Amino acid sequence: MLERSWTLPAEPASVSAARRRVAAYADEHCVPEPPLEDLKLAVTEAITNCVVHAFRSSDQPGTFTVRVHVEPCHSVTVSVADDGEGMGPRVDSPGLGLGLGLISALATSTELRTPATGRGTEVCMCFALTG
Repeated sequence: MLERSWTLPAEPASVSAARRRVAAYADEHCVPEPPLEDLKLAVTEAITNCVVHAFRSSDQPGTFTVRVHVEPCHSVTVSVADDGEGMGPRVDSPGLGLGLGLISALATSTELRTPATGRGTEVCMCFALTG
């Protein structure tokens, strides 16, 4: 299994930076299309959720960590974990509230959990490799 991770500040500029890193790593390890485009969109949604929702009671951004596991010819798994407040509603949310549903529709499987640190939210997405 091939693995890479990055930890970035939970701020808007990090969304595209993390997406580019995940896409480049997946491409380097021959992740085909499909599911590459679905993976990039799902990662963007998960990271955007961290930026918008994880630190709703704070004016300072925390961090999120993206991990990519590639199992050649089988699957690619991406987890996005923040160190924020965990799942909860945000009444002033600028989004439409469709991110988690979209992630679930794009990925072969999706799991929401509390990270091993005991703080925040982790979204784990698995994509089967068909190519």
